[in-house]
Amino acid sequence: MTQERTIGAAHMLGAGLLGVGLLGVGLLWWAERRWPRRIPRERPLDRLPVNLGLGAMSLTVVALAERPLAGRVAARVEAGRLGLAQMLPAPAWVRDLAGVVLLDFATYHWHVATHRVPLLWRLHAVHHADRDMDWTTALRFHAADMAISVPVRMVEVRLLGVSPRALEIYGAWFFANVAFHHANLKLPFDRQLAWLFTSPGMHDIHHRADAAATDANYSSGLSVWDRMFGSFSDARPDVPIGIAGQIGAAPGLLEALARPFAPDDKASALP
Repeated sequence: MTQERTIGAAHMLGAGLLGVGLLGVGLLWWAERRWPRRIPRERPLDRLPVNLGLGAMSLTVVALAERPLAGRVAARVEAGRLGLAQMLPAPAWVRDLAGVVLLDFATYHWHVATHRVPLLWRLHAVHHADRDMDWTTALRFHAADMAISVPVRMVEVRLLGVSPRALEIYGAWFFANVAFHHANLKLPFDRQLAWLFTSPGMHDIHHRADAAATDANYSSGLSVWDRMFGSFSDARPDVPIGIAGQIGAAPGLLEALARPFAPDDKASALP
């Protein structure tokens, strides 16, 4: 199979998974109103345009840069059996599964870096500045945050041996997971779910306006990484959603775009 056909087949798979993801978002919207975890502090109409606006710009970066560039690397990886997953003496589906798990492992460490490297945190803080949290918070990322991660993703795909299929499956799975664990949901089985996946209750702690809580629960898919690297916490501080020291309402769209580049931005100081 040529690289072009491989990439095309992977994109068709990704489109199908995306459709399932959009259906899932509709179910999340309904479930948030039926089983809410938190009482909103701000009007949804004040937050929604900001989160959707930031999300539209971020997803544009993903569509125009990350997917095509990382997809080309993935096609070369599969064709040449390059990288860790492709070294496995196993069928393609096993190598794809390994690629998905390895990407999840890499995403955990990238998330940790966005909190601990000052430049990366200034961009990532836009995500944490939301003073409420629901599935739309999963879209609230600065476009520069996404752009700076593109070459990182390309290197991950090459070194980890991620095929085009594994890349598309992980992309859809990642979006579904991130929308789910940002949702304003109180589930009776949340604590049990957190033993395997990042649950809404687990990620609720990560978004609390408390430095110790923000420095915990970095996993975006499988929760095993937090337990493995000692960053798991089930201690929920009695503070609201947001950034420690944050004053006033969450920034509007234009302010959110400009804030990472403000030289005296206290809200972007490392937690």
